[in-house]
Parts: sequence; structure tokens; C-alpha cells
Amino acid sequence: MRCAVFASGNGSNFQALAQAFSKGQEGIEIVFLFSDQAGAYALERAQDLGIKTYQFSPQDFPSRQAYEEALLQICQEEAIELVVLAGYMRVLHAPLLQAYPQAIINIHPSLLPAFPGRHGIREAYEAGVEQTGVTVHYVDAGIDSGEIIRQASLAIRPGETLADLEARIHDLEHQVYPAVIRQLKGRENA
Repeated sequence: MRCAVFASGNGSNFQALAQAFSKGQEGIEIVFLFSDQAGAYALERAQDLGIKTYQFSPQDFPSRQAYEEALLQICQEEAIELVVLAGYMRVLHAPLLQAYPQAIINIHPSLLPAFPGRHGIREAYEAGVEQTGVTVHYVDAGIDSGEIIRQASLAIRPGETLADLEARIHDLEHQVYPAVIRQLKGRENA
């Protein structure tokens, strides 16, 4: 299964995926990383791992439609079967959603539908909930609103700092995301 990863920032989930599936292990290959941010550390991670990168910004195009058409063209040229969002901070629309129905996934650092959006970890922490976690879901035109594929929870420890919780959530993401991609690969083979 040929995968593309889209990331806007640090790229720790990208790196976890690239390491999990290095050299096309398990029939899953991370073909390229795309970033909409020229300074994204994810691009450096990809280069260090020998993974092809693409980078451009919506501001480089006359419209959002033209931007997504350029992304779609790259995905089609690279024969991508699954698009994996890993800290990609843009909402997708057509043509990508139409070209890849049930083939674009995202990981979110909360137990959706609770705490959607950019600050899921902080919002869960500040709300004082006892449990939080991560959600992997299919991407639709909404924000963190697509069909849930898998969730994994963890307890917020008494006295835990936000930084400690963030670190534990990211560790959980690095375990869950590769497992979900393996699950989707298994469905492909069924």
C-alpha cells in the first residue's frame, strides 16, 4: 500500500510511521511527505530518512481549488493509495476528498467527538476530564468529524503537567497510527 503523509509542523508522527514501515515492510510504503510549511521540521526528518518530499503553500496558487488539484496530481503521479494526515493543519476539500473516499485518515489527540480542533490535549487537560486519548478517523469536509476508525484512551494522572500529558499522548499516537494503517492494509488484502 503506497502512502503519502501530509504534515505542517514537527513531524513526530511522520517519523514514527516512516520507521514502522521502513523499506516497505509489511507491504506498506511511505512514498513521500508533503508539507504546506517551508520551515516544517517534518521536511528535515523526511530528508534524514531518505524519503522524497514535496513542499508548497496555498499562497503559491490562485485558489484553494488549484492548490488541492496540485496535491491531487502529485498523489496520482505517485500512485498513492492512502493519504495520512500527521499534524497537517488544513481542512481538505474536493478534489482530494472526492478522489480518495475513505482513503484519507487523520489522527487527533483527543477522544472525539470531545475536543476537536487544534488544541485537543490542552482543552481536555483544562476541562479536568479523567480520560483522554487519541482518535484515528477518516477525513471528511469537517474538522475532526469523519467516521472513527479507532480510539485509544489513557487516564490523566493526578498532578500531571500538561507537558507530561502531551508527551504521553504523542507516545500513544506513535503506537496507534501504525497499527491502524496495518489494519487498513489487512482490509485491502481481505
